[in-house]
Amino acid sequence: MEKRVVITGMGAITPIGNCVDEFWKGIKEGKCGIDEITYFDTSNFKVKLAAEVKGYNPEEYFDRREAKRTDKFTQYAMVASREAWKDSGLEQEKENMERVGIILGSGIGGIETMEGNIEKYAEKGPDRVSPMYIPMSVVNMAAGNVAIDLGIKGESICIVTACATSTHCIGEAFRNIKHGYSDIMLAGGTEAGITPTAIAGFMNMKALSQSTDKMRASIPFDKERSGFVMGEGAGVIILEELEHAKKRGAKIYAEVVGYGATSDAYHITSPAPNGEGGARAMKLAMEEAGVKPEEITYINAHGTSTHLNDSFETAAIKTALGDASKNVMVSSTKSNTAHCLGAAGVIETIVCAKAVEDSFVPPTINYKVKDEECDLDVVPNDGRNVEIKYAMSNSLGFGGHNSTILIKKYEGD
Repeated sequence: MEKRVVITGMGAITPIGNCVDEFWKGIKEGKCGIDEITYFDTSNFKVKLAAEVKGYNPEEYFDRREAKRTDKFTQYAMVASREAWKDSGLEQEKENMERVGIILGSGIGGIETMEGNIEKYAEKGPDRVSPMYIPMSVVNMAAGNVAIDLGIKGESICIVTACATSTHCIGEAFRNIKHGYSDIMLAGGTEAGITPTAIAGFMNMKALSQSTDKMRASIPFDKERSGFVMGEGAGVIILEELEHAKKRGAKIYAEVVGYGATSDAYHITSPAPNGEGGARAMKLAMEEAGVKPEEITYINAHGTSTHLNDSFETAAIKTALGDASKNVMVSSTKSNTAHCLGAAGVIETIVCAKAVEDSFVPPTINYKVKDEECDLDVVPNDGRNVEIKYAMSNSLGFGGHNSTILIKKYEGD
């Protein structure tokens, strides 16, 4: 018998807030987390802006030795996971921790550690490379360290699908509980990729905006968009089997009811023409949930602020929803956070859960110039107080990876 799955805890560290409450307040207030890069000297870079996490001091969360032995992408994951676990009210001693799992990924993992050690190797030779280089940099170490930190003894997996990573993590964790393998799953993603080589790599493939105006750099669906802005941070949600959650009196934020995952099989960086793969992911999520297109109130779009993504995603939404696409409200909160790569999907799923809970559709901030190729209701600049029964979050990753999560307002049934 298939199980129902609900969200009972959430944690986040983002460019506009270092916990979920602060983050959601920033979304509702239209806060923009983009500013000049402070992590390194950008004198030789055409790209000057990014969305860094603000006011983060690792020693507030970890002892000095632990902070030195973990890359920032792992630290962010642990901070968000601790918040989500605490928020859920779960207690290790009351749970069978062998029935608790984690699926948590990252797009590029410990790239700061990689850069530092490659530089040491080049300058001083192999003996100066840190013995912690590998354990700090490999992508699965965020999931591994969270499992150790929280005592998770069930399935522990890391999914990597570029910018679709954490949406896939949520979807696979949802299915894990739905089909009875676990009672509780932590799911999410983390990223700390604002480093010289990462910025240079994306810059040289012409993916990043070179705007120096922080309010006109990440402008999804705007005709003047010129590329995405790099963000960082982490998000983690607690997924729980409904009866398990009810039995312990848990607070339920929303119910996860559908998941779609497809491949474009087309190009390493460009979406398939007319967003065909993304459209199929949305359709699959609606089919699993038994939901009709006209029942979808809000879509948190992948909305990266690149020309191809936003126009092709618009086409994908029209294909998936048909006539209902004229009425659905769409926004991209990457206008607030920039693009947090492997953490983007879960951060945006948290937006959907809070939107459903608060009956508030967040806006696409800093939107000015309408684009005829993106002729959806992109909720420009000001949010709307609207009851939301079903909300959808899309993520599309380099390599042609598409994923959609569909959540429903929990009505206590």
